[in-house]
Amino acid sequence: MLSALVLNASFEPLSVVSEQRAACLVLADKADVLEENGRMIHSERLSLPGPSVIRLRYMVKVPYVRRAALSRRAIFARDDYQCQYCGRRADSIDHVVPRSKGGVHSWENVAAACRPCNLGKRDRTPDEAGMCLARPCRAPRATAWVVVSVSGVPDAWRSYLSMAS
Repeated sequence: MLSALVLNASFEPLSVVSEQRAACLVLADKADVLEENGRMIHSERLSLPGPSVIRLRYMVKVPYVRRAALSRRAIFARDDYQCQYCGRRADSIDHVVPRSKGGVHSWENVAAACRPCNLGKRDRTPDEAGMCLARPCRAPRATAWVVVSVSGVPDAWRSYLSMAS
């Protein structure tokens, strides 16, 4: 199923919706199509270009700053599916400061790791295990929730996401 990026009237990314939902917003005169996906949506009496990026015609107040949810998938995406200790393909997550030693389950304390590194580190800090991180663990950028919500970010979306960062 194809997705569409929904932008606020101020071009701030709001959400990712299905192509059909985006078409409904356009047909209801609530949004305008900024980018098309190259497909056509047909009904009995109408044909509409498939929307890839739409912009709402009115401003929607966002009550909170949206952050990507902390999940295995999000951590792998942030760390490019690479072990942060040796650079091989990651297949597990590791708490940098182990939870048994007071480490918290947060963006700043979780890294992607391969199984051998994760088992070798056990419940020790990287210093105690003689290991070091390739890069520090950080919360992802403000628009990273988009990357987590779709399997791949279409090229047409990139310019709108970079404006918001």
